[in-house]
Amino acid sequence: MHVSLTSELESRVKAKVESGLYNNASEVIREALRFMDTHEDWIHEVKLARLREQLKVGTDQLDRGEGITIESKSALDSLFDDIKA
Repeated sequence: MHVSLTSELESRVKAKVESGLYNNASEVIREALRFMDTHEDWIHEVKLARLREQLKVGTDQLDRGEGITIESKSALDSLFDDIKA
């Protein structure tokens, strides 16, 4: 397997090896992957919490009557176009 890294990432890997904590670059990469695996659930929960916060803001706005009515597919398409811009 061949992995390409940016010069910044390569420098960071080399620094980890030079620190003496790791014997070689492969150990650094394996540790990084283990870290990612360990924290994927946490990252998912953080994203889910953020989505819930955004949904709460939206439902609160609707409860205050701040929503808009979409009358057609073209109006919905236009709204999405405005959001993308």
